[in-house]
Amino acid sequence: MGSVTKVAPPFQRAQRVCGSRGFTLVEILVVISIIAIAAGIAVVAYDSDDRGVALRESKRFAGALEHASAAAQLHSETMGVSTEGNGWRFWRRPADSGRWIAVANDDVLAPHTLPADTAVTPLTYAGRPLAADAIVPLRASGRNEPFAFAVSGRTSRVILWSDPLNRISLQAEALPP
Repeated sequence: MGSVTKVAPPFQRAQRVCGSRGFTLVEILVVISIIAIAAGIAVVAYDSDDRGVALRESKRFAGALEHASAAAQLHSETMGVSTEGNGWRFWRRPADSGRWIAVANDDVLAPHTLPADTAVTPLTYAGRPLAADAIVPLRASGRNEPFAFAVSGRTSRVILWSDPLNRISLQAEALPP
């Protein structure tokens, strides 16, 4: 009599080979936890960078100013922007009204509050100093007077300069300690 060897069915052989190559659920959860912790640390480090915050908020403000200028031309009405120390607000002034009305139906032009320890101040309009509560007009014709605003943090300041063609330039400065 010959010897008989038992051979496992093919599906059982495949399970043994594949099972030894994969990751367990615990290993995957550990890797995901490490990535989440590293991402949290990166976000905290990014937000605590005062210069980065001032520059990011300046770019956001510059984009909103350019959008408001384009909206003024598109809708043939004067738009305006004012600052409130810790944020900015956009206004519109319809042709049939002499009153400024707060913009409420545009996500880009919605009132914006800056992060803590960051402020925005008006600097100049048409070469003259601006009052803190001034509304800078953005005309429907697209031809505007040059203006400037400053976004400041604890250690840095970014100046936003507008030219008559509604282009915004940014200039970063370090503040003295």
